[in-house]
Amino acid sequence: MSTEFEDGTPSADAAPKKSGTNAPKIVLLLAVVAAAFFAYRDYGDVLSLDYLASKEAELRQYRQDNPVLVYGVAMAIYVLVTGLSLPGASVLTLAYAWYFGFARGMIVVSFASTAGATMAFMLSRYFLQETIQSRFKDKLVSFNEALQREGAFYLFTLRLIPAVPFFVINVVMGLTPLKTRTFWWVSQVGMLPGTAVYVYAGSQFPDLTTLAEKGGSGILTPELIGAFVLLGLFPIVVKKVIGNWKASRTATAN
Repeated sequence: MSTEFEDGTPSADAAPKKSGTNAPKIVLLLAVVAAAFFAYRDYGDVLSLDYLASKEAELRQYRQDNPVLVYGVAMAIYVLVTGLSLPGASVLTLAYAWYFGFARGMIVVSFASTAGATMAFMLSRYFLQETIQSRFKDKLVSFNEALQREGAFYLFTLRLIPAVPFFVINVVMGLTPLKTRTFWWVSQVGMLPGTAVYVYAGSQFPDLTTLAEKGGSGILTPELIGAFVLLGLFPIVVKKVIGNWKASRTATAN
């Protein structure tokens, strides 16, 4: 008897579906990719610090005239950019930090980035997971089992390592049997420290013009670099602590 994981991922003993049934997904995937490509080609310049700096006065006025709507618009833009894996998330993070300040910027970026990540995760799952799991099911058995046991910790670790690209984690995790709700809450918590570091850096600039002039290198202070190093070491320390705790419980039980 074949079985499935909760999110619909076929297990190792599930019979693969006929490839013909994937044709509508392939067409829809190409349409999504094409839409993302042309959207970025036509509007990609908007996601640059130089462009945003040139519109600084208008942005300030819009925030003053639309104090509530501005948050919804900002979140929608961030979700679309991250959900479609378009370049520009880092620029938006820094710009939002300046625009809203640290506390409000944290709220907007944290929830919008998690929503966008979940969107990218679900798109990857819908379009690619069945094909990957069916084609490589024999090689993925042990990998799937490991994710069933410790998938949340793996994802949490990846979220804390700045060197791992944001969109890569979203797409790769979408190919796994990790549950959507687990992906969402672990991403929300795991990305929080890194988000805080970026938002804090962006909130320290008095205006977008200064931020655009200094660019990404301008935020890399020794304190910021140290914070990222600590973020990378944190999951290693956590795993060590958890391992020692499990070992002590096993010894006590015996």
